Amino acid sequence: MNSLSDLRLVRIAVIGALVVALGLAGCGRKGGLDPPPGATAAADQGAPPGAAPPTSADALPPPVQPLPRRTPIDWLID
Repeated sequence: MNSLSDLRLVRIAVIGALVVALGLAGCGRKGGLDPPPGATAAADQGAPPGAAPPTSADALPPPVQPLPRRTPIDWLID
């Protein structure tokens, strides 16, 4: 009788570990690499390498904010 309860406990632990591992496997961001800290918008627009970067904030387009995508397992991250 004791071995049956041990086997059941092992099965529950394995299933729990698989659920956690598969849930965390989906974490992270999808998309391209982030630009280096010194990169400017002029480099993204194909400006010549010797061109001066824009000097005012009005010359840059507003940053695009991606919509947050929530999943049921996000409570682990928060």
